[in-house]
Amino acid sequence: MSGNTTIGDTTTGTAATGNATPKDGAADERLRRWRLVLGGESADGTGCALSGKDAAMDGALSALYGAGKNRGSGTSRSAGLGASAPSVARWLGDIRTYFPSSVVQVMQRDAIDRLGLSALLLEPEMLEAVEADVHLVGTLLSLNKAMPETTKETARAVVRKVVQDIEKRLATRTRATLTGALDRSARISRPRHRDIDWDRTIRANLKNYLPEHGTVVPERLIGYGRAAQSVKKEVVLCIDQSGSMAASVVYASVFGAVLASMRSIATRLVVFDTAVVDLTDQLDDPVDVLFGTQLGGGTDINRALAYCQSRITRPADTVVVLISDLYEGGIRDEMLKRVAAMKASGVQFVALLALSDEGAPAYDREHAAALAALDAPAFACTPDLFPEVMAAAIEKRPIPVPDSDLPGSGLM
Repeated sequence: MSGNTTIGDTTTGTAATGNATPKDGAADERLRRWRLVLGGESADGTGCALSGKDAAMDGALSALYGAGKNRGSGTSRSAGLGASAPSVARWLGDIRTYFPSSVVQVMQRDAIDRLGLSALLLEPEMLEAVEADVHLVGTLLSLNKAMPETTKETARAVVRKVVQDIEKRLATRTRATLTGALDRSARISRPRHRDIDWDRTIRANLKNYLPEHGTVVPERLIGYGRAAQSVKKEVVLCIDQSGSMAASVVYASVFGAVLASMRSIATRLVVFDTAVVDLTDQLDDPVDVLFGTQLGGGTDINRALAYCQSRITRPADTVVVLISDLYEGGIRDEMLKRVAAMKASGVQFVALLALSDEGAPAYDREHAAALAALDAPAFACTPDLFPEVMAAAIEKRPIPVPDSDLPGSGLM
């Protein structure tokens, strides 16, 4: 049809108006997006004005990221949310209206860091307005000692919501993975029929295959006992509660509660800075564990490991998980000697540089290398990988260390 040439022919310069409109619309959308990114100051060069929802979004962004000029107005105004809780609460409501939850969480963290809003989180009405996530929990825990009584119940409710979300995501898989690992680690050579591990039994007796009968004659049965009937393994979680480890403290506390709920695992949870606190008796409620921590302060890993070592009664059945960035403020050589002694006694020792969803953390590379030389793996671990790490440690097989080029691996 001749109309096709008129509408779609851009090479002859005869395209009709009907074809130009979508192009203009796409260009306008690009200008709009650049305008929101650049902020509307004189140097942005877009010449694009905003109105309605776009103007409101721009205002919310300007309050946090703007500087010198109010975006889109040309009037002088420094970025900021003001010093009052009502203005911040309105801003929190705006960003939840205009942006998805993942973006809201990033903007909240930036507001706390850039504009110093930590003090306002001590007010109940503020806590009710924020989007709760692991990083907010870390901030609340760092403010715990300064928090007025009127705010503590609201803060606990916020923390509990985050903890419950994490448990829903991770608890079932963790229990299933570790139950299987415990069963496999408790294999016995004369199992009852229902406890026979048929896969391993067949592999162990392939030499006894009888081709004329098409079967394997099992001279040796391999099975596993009922791990849930008694304590089979002891797990010690030793958690660095320095300020940089906030997300790791949250996840480790949840995992500690999950492990403590399994009768076949005796779980101990120890947190430390320059002092050591045993929170094992609070493991039935990870919220109590979290509010028993005190984020910040120095770090004495050697002292913490000395305490953990003194509580080990069954080395061959014990897994020690040190969760720390390894910036040691104590005696480095003593720390390494302690790790070596535990491993020599049969303890499975793992060092996690972080237990979080974040990227590779900052950590002491020299200490990480020294631990690696002792055959004690040191790496960052996401919460989703943690059950597999624990299962491998329980079964005394190689730890599934993530590849160095994966996000969150933190390898040297």
